[in-house]
Amino acid sequence: MGQNLICDESDINRILLRMAHEIIEIHRGVENLAIIGIHTRGVFLAKRLSSIIHNIENVEIQTGDVDITLYRDDWTRISHHPIVKTTLIPFSIDNKNIVLVDDVLFTGRTVRSAMDEIMDFGRPGRVELAVLVDRNHRELPIQANYVGKFIETTKKQRVNVMLKESDGEDKIVIE
Repeated sequence: MGQNLICDESDINRILLRMAHEIIEIHRGVENLAIIGIHTRGVFLAKRLSSIIHNIENVEIQTGDVDITLYRDDWTRISHHPIVKTTLIPFSIDNKNIVLVDDVLFTGRTVRSAMDEIMDFGRPGRVELAVLVDRNHRELPIQANYVGKFIETTKKQRVNVMLKESDGEDKIVIE
């Protein structure tokens, strides 16, 4: 099974810069904004977006991360011994505008699980979704507010986002 390169490092950098500008524009600044990444690659993307926004607005953005392993509706099918990572939200989310970040939006189940976990931490004013790739095929009525790239795929194809922090390089491929 071959790989089809969709984006390289410079493409991903441009996409994240555009998404950061969109977030700032929609929110008319960054007041009351927090960014939370979904483990694993969503956390890295959230940190990158936060850094880009900081460079543009010269304001630190509160950033956290969620591990949705035990919130998934299919975790027993994935493994009877799931690897649980740490959820870290070191600030109150009450009345905050939360931008939830993930690498790929596919069925919507991961995002639903992340929202369930976030609601256990408080009551945000608004929750939005930013994804690097939207590949469609939703099973739940979930849509991203900020999308880096729409990629048409079949259900059997795999979209792999590789990031320097976890994979040593930045690229998006379809397998």
